[in-house]
Amino acid sequence: MDRNSNGYTFMFAAIMVAVVGALLALASTSLKDLQDENVKKEKMQNILASVGVVVEREQAPSQFSSVIKEQLALKIDGSVDESSKAFDIDLKNELSKKVEDQRFPLYVAEQDGKKFYIVPLRGAGLWDAIWGYVALEEDLNTIKGTVFDHKGETPGLGAEITQKWFQDRFVGEKIMNQSGEIVGVEVAKGNTSQAKDDNKVDAISGSTITGNGVTNMIKERLSNYKNYFAKQKNLALNN
Repeated sequence: MDRNSNGYTFMFAAIMVAVVGALLALASTSLKDLQDENVKKEKMQNILASVGVVVEREQAPSQFSSVIKEQLALKIDGSVDESSKAFDIDLKNELSKKVEDQRFPLYVAEQDGKKFYIVPLRGAGLWDAIWGYVALEEDLNTIKGTVFDHKGETPGLGAEITQKWFQDRFVGEKIMNQSGEIVGVEVAKGNTSQAKDDNKVDAISGSTITGNGVTNMIKERLSNYKNYFAKQKNLALNN
């Protein structure tokens, strides 16, 4: 075949596309286990970070098994679904179900002689999904720490939810109002109050929609744990 012909050029291009595609597919398949393992370790890192345990990726599994004492898959009535594994629950899939069919993962941690309850979060930001974890102290009302992440928020604006200075605003805040109802924590523009019982933190300038997403995500997810929280408080009162 004439190497200067259009037919030769098209054939060569088609062969290269096929070869490169095959190599990429092979690489993706061969690296999948490693990628999945890294995702698992990163998830452990984020769960641990919500209670102030910051570790390198390779140390995450050992620290996770040391700090996390229970992993529960809850039903909306607060009971435990023994057939489900909390760590394997994908909130993206759960949110597509009716609330009564969802399972709500919960991690119980012990750190420095104290118990903490870690709730995974997922919601919607300005451009795409946002997610994270909120750790509660043993009173099931006071926030120990938070971790937030996103898929496509605007750099310098909504993407700032990943920054420690923003996440630290939630530390010590209450998720319940004076009546004992779960209201979460509102990301409120212009809120400069230092009060920790007003259920509010100051927003990030120029990122109102992402802030609203964080507000809604925290309230919606935590409200699904109210029956479990009530049971735990009753147990504490009776012991």
